[in-house]
Amino acid sequence: MPNVKPTIETPGSLLVLRDATPGDRDLIVSMHVRSWTSAYRGILPDRYLDRDIHAERAAHWAARLPELARGAGRVVIALHDDEAVGFTCLIEPDEHGSVLVDNLHALPRHKGLGAGTAMLAEAIRWARERGARQLHLSVLEENAAAIGFYESRGWRREAREADHMAGIDLFSLRYVLPLD
Repeated sequence: MPNVKPTIETPGSLLVLRDATPGDRDLIVSMHVRSWTSAYRGILPDRYLDRDIHAERAAHWAARLPELARGAGRVVIALHDDEAVGFTCLIEPDEHGSVLVDNLHALPRHKGLGAGTAMLAEAIRWARERGARQLHLSVLEENAAAIGFYESRGWRREAREADHMAGIDLFSLRYVLPLD
């Protein structure tokens, strides 16, 4: 994975994006857990968010990071004043020329710094570099904050799909962003 370090100036500080390394697994798990615990409270069962999520996300990233290191995609970590404030996971273009934004998380107490917007800009740059025609992602139907974030940046809803997470049935919305 190439190690890009775009630097974005924010008032009084710097936002830096860097590629994750194998040694970042615990950091990624921690950020993923903190983000889901905040964003999915009231959507996913409390038992899952309070007890089961850490082990489940740790197992997920233990399997996912080696796949990414073999060329399936990349993880980018956002740093603000040298503190990790978010991450995104991007998957190589599929047979339709679409890059999956598999995760995009800004930590709750760091929202508003521009990390999400910067990570999306990097996702677009990376996708274009690979000849992708669009990006796509899934967001839980009840996650109004994420839906507002993506729609305000030009993403459009393409489908509503049945999903299953944390032992419950729910719906996810598929969003796409054409790369014209």
